[in-house]
Amino acid sequence: MPTTITSGIDRIDLMQTFVRIVESGSLSAAAVQLNTSQPTVSRRLQSLERLLGTKLILRTTHAMKLTDDGERCYEQAKLVLERWTALEDQLSGAGDEPVGILRVRAPHAFGQDQLIVPLTRYLQRYPNLSVDWMLNDRTPDFIAEDIDCAIQVGNVPDPSMVAILLAEVPRIVVATPELLQQYPVRQVSELKELPWISLSTFYRNDVTLRHDNDGRMESCPIMPRLATDSLYAVRKAALSGLGAGIVSAWVVKEDLEAGRLQRVLPGWNALPLPVYLVYPYSSYYPARLRKFLEMMRSVMPELAEMQKPGS
Repeated sequence: MPTTITSGIDRIDLMQTFVRIVESGSLSAAAVQLNTSQPTVSRRLQSLERLLGTKLILRTTHAMKLTDDGERCYEQAKLVLERWTALEDQLSGAGDEPVGILRVRAPHAFGQDQLIVPLTRYLQRYPNLSVDWMLNDRTPDFIAEDIDCAIQVGNVPDPSMVAILLAEVPRIVVATPELLQQYPVRQVSELKELPWISLSTFYRNDVTLRHDNDGRMESCPIMPRLATDSLYAVRKAALSGLGAGIVSAWVVKEDLEAGRLQRVLPGWNALPLPVYLVYPYSSYYPARLRKFLEMMRSVMPELAEMQKPGS
């Protein structure tokens, strides 16, 4: 079995490239994430296979599959890379000092409004850190998209992810005063008479509300005039008088204070939505992720209209 590889190619680089190929799903995707060319990625894979004396990946025109040796190599390479990163951080003195780039996926509404101020303070505190702040409401593919962590509103169904509960978002029913004059509502069952705007990621054809005092739940079918996956679009459509909508309390705080919107059935609210910080399991987490989690745990419950978990 060969014991040397081409001069100038580092074994750690070869393992990193191999892991990125497996996790991104293709050589071309790995090349994009590594900011290099596909031929370079292919050469690194071939070098690793020569070094180990075995075939790691079987490739056809349309598919890529790990061999049995490739499966074993992938699992061991991940452990080696995690330990190597931990060792580098310790020896460089960066064990508790965030450095490098943290890639975060956040929902549009939170990401461009509530979280910019604490994010700015975080970056000012750690000058050797940069953040890729990607706004998208869908759940990311952490491995294929090379995402370190995500802020997710709503439940996390994937048990393979670490999900840290940060806060809960109160949700209320709102409409313009003019609309409520036209459609006076006195009980939950009458909500079906209203025109509706649905936030399709959380409700569409029916609404369920809980009473603040006794906790009883009541549901009512609705016929939305507009369905959207954007919280800001629901707010704008409600302000235009198109219909009633269920929104996160923080997004309409100023509208309620100015009288542009009113609460529908005060005392009845939709169930609050949990806010999680989500990231893949690993045996080692760099300081940039650990410190970001600390920051999010601290600031999230203090943001406008938020609730501490379970409150």
